[in-house]
Amino acid sequence: MGLQPLEFSDCYLDSPWFRERVRAHEAELDKTNKFIKELLKDGKNLIAATKNLSAAQRKFAHSLRDFKFEFIGDAETDDERYIDASLHEFSNFLKNLEEQREILALSVTETLIKPLERFRKEQLGAVKEEKKKFDKETEKNYSLLEKHLNLSAKKKELQLQEADSQVEQNRKHFYELSLEYVCKLQEIQERKKFECVEPVLSFFQGLFTFYHQGYELAKDFNHYKMALQINIQNTRNRFEGTRSEVEELMNKIRRNPQEHKRVNHFTMEGYLYVQEKRPAPFGSSWVKHYCTYRKETKKFTMIPFEHRSGGKVGDEELFILTYCTKRNIDTIDRRFCFDLEASDRPGIPVTMQAFSEEDRKLWMEALDGKEALFINSNRANAKREGSAQLDKIGFTIIKKCITAVETRGINDQGLYRVVGVSSKVQRLLNLLMDAKTCNEIDLENSVDWEVKTITSAMKQYLRSLPEPLMTYELHGEFIVPAKSGSPESRVNAVHFLVHKLPEKNKEMLDILVKHLANVSKHAKKNLMTVANLGVVFGPTLMRPQEETVAAIMDLKFQNIVVEILIENHEKIFKTLPDATFPEPISMSVSPPHAPPRQSRRQGQRNKRPLAVYNLCLELDDADSHSSPKEDTPTGSMDSLSSQSPTPAFSSSPPGLLDRNHLIMESGDLADWTSNHPGQSRSSMVSWMNTPSTNTAATNTAPSFSFLNPATASDRAMESVVYRKARAVYPCEAEHSSELSFQIGAIFEDVQFSREPGWLEGTLNGKRGLIPQNYVQFL
Repeated sequence: MGLQPLEFSDCYLDSPWFRERVRAHEAELDKTNKFIKELLKDGKNLIAATKNLSAAQRKFAHSLRDFKFEFIGDAETDDERYIDASLHEFSNFLKNLEEQREILALSVTETLIKPLERFRKEQLGAVKEEKKKFDKETEKNYSLLEKHLNLSAKKKELQLQEADSQVEQNRKHFYELSLEYVCKLQEIQERKKFECVEPVLSFFQGLFTFYHQGYELAKDFNHYKMALQINIQNTRNRFEGTRSEVEELMNKIRRNPQEHKRVNHFTMEGYLYVQEKRPAPFGSSWVKHYCTYRKETKKFTMIPFEHRSGGKVGDEELFILTYCTKRNIDTIDRRFCFDLEASDRPGIPVTMQAFSEEDRKLWMEALDGKEALFINSNRANAKREGSAQLDKIGFTIIKKCITAVETRGINDQGLYRVVGVSSKVQRLLNLLMDAKTCNEIDLENSVDWEVKTITSAMKQYLRSLPEPLMTYELHGEFIVPAKSGSPESRVNAVHFLVHKLPEKNKEMLDILVKHLANVSKHAKKNLMTVANLGVVFGPTLMRPQEETVAAIMDLKFQNIVVEILIENHEKIFKTLPDATFPEPISMSVSPPHAPPRQSRRQGQRNKRPLAVYNLCLELDDADSHSSPKEDTPTGSMDSLSSQSPTPAFSSSPPGLLDRNHLIMESGDLADWTSNHPGQSRSSMVSWMNTPSTNTAATNTAPSFSFLNPATASDRAMESVVYRKARAVYPCEAEHSSELSFQIGAIFEDVQFSREPGWLEGTLNGKRGLIPQNYVQFL
């Protein structure tokens, strides 16, 4: 039961029940006052904690922003570049979130703390003052009344009348004060409901606004996150391949270090102890030096080295070698010694000590010293010989294997990744490479040979060639464009280099890449995306002549070259390249210049990136309204980021995937993880692939589409008039006729402007100009 109302008429009766009801109202107000005091205390603690959290978050963001990963080698892949930049992006997102948190902290003070404090001081405080007056007046009234009643009746009439008048006047004042106090009590009881709750409502509104801003930031971040997940998975896949190669090389060198000496311009190099003679009676000392020798020029260099400090401790000394002789034990008290004589110091030999007898023999051989032991210094460079050749049998083997795979196993999951039993693979390979049995084997209809055995035999054959299909000579040239340049320049460079291959190599590569492109079209079922095929066939089609860690670090770029071949098969193999080698264009992650405007003021825009070509890959799910065609080319999620200049933050409808944007359906993830319990959820990204929609519906690979009204045909012009477009870069207008927008903004009624390089479109009811290279047509 709630508080009983205080009747004004009861003020005149001043009954015990009236007093009890007044005390109940006063107790409720005391409880409200304590509640508000506690709420204010907690609110101030909340603000302090929020500020401390914000400071910690900002410090965390600052640490993310200032750190940068260093990479091994001379270049990074696009995936690695975006991963490196991700810490800075994380910092920016966190910074934006903390700006909203600061607004929340300020709003708590203004909307919750101050209103409650004002209500407590002004309203509850006023009631307290009224209570004091009421209690004081009550005591005064009843004291005066008792005193008046004790007056003797024998007093003079005039004195009694005066006393009666004074008591009556005091009673009226008491009643008026009682009425005001009762009115104030009931007023504050009603006022407290909205005076207390309204600030709390405002606080929650601010809190919801903060969370909504966080939700909006999360939506913006989601597109970046999805693209980054692809970058990370691509890099993880390449890491796995690189790690196994590095471990294999390490084990080879561990077993036989001399067989894997690096080929460089030095004939011999390594540490030697050099005898430095001192004046008597100090004798001599032996100082460790790093020595190098070039037989062609007979130049011998020595750098003093201190292992404790980990570096050189003196200047490099260079001299021209005259001769080298072995020191016998009876001429010196140390083992493994030999003498060198320099042309500028005739007759003054320098005595050196090797680490072992074998080490001394190697130095003696390199220095043409006496008793030098002959060792074949070129054995590390010997080409790996194999019986496989690019001859008629070789082409027959590859064609038979491809036909069998496309007939029997094009939809097998993990095609080319799942390996066959090595004994069966070798037996099949022996039969195929024998001219007598090659034609007798029916791989298409025979159940004796599993698809994984056929694919493994095919890969093994290609690895057994005397040199890789894309040749040692062009290996470095193929790697260069994969390390830099725009997507278009990379394709042009690979196109040019493919046509420099020997004719048989190019013919075999054409057959193989055409098959791999066909395999990638069925990636929805076989899970072999373009990037997955690149990981498998990169080391098979390309390998360096010398096995080094640096060469292994370039494996990821080999994969990118193979991805380019698969995605652009028709252009590369069916058309002739330009006569000159295309120079790779350094990639820029900042936007290129906006096109010049005829009416714009003089000045230059910030740089803006080249337009990303328009390629959408459609997921085959329940939300899709159009079915993909069987013969359309398939893109690879894993390879998308390695081709695109920057991750696009788009807001494609469910089921759409472009080169920079991935939407994964929860059902797809659940199905995949249930079928692959040993795989992590993130591994799903590297296996998924989606069929592409292509209006041309041909077998040609997707090509770059830089829309330019000056060069486009009328038909192409008509196809983009009054279409929708999505912003892939943010833009701030510099003129009233231009539109400002953020990444992901959708433009309606887009058409070409009369000004070259600009489009006209409508955004949020406003029509204006849009830089053409800032958007993708939908």
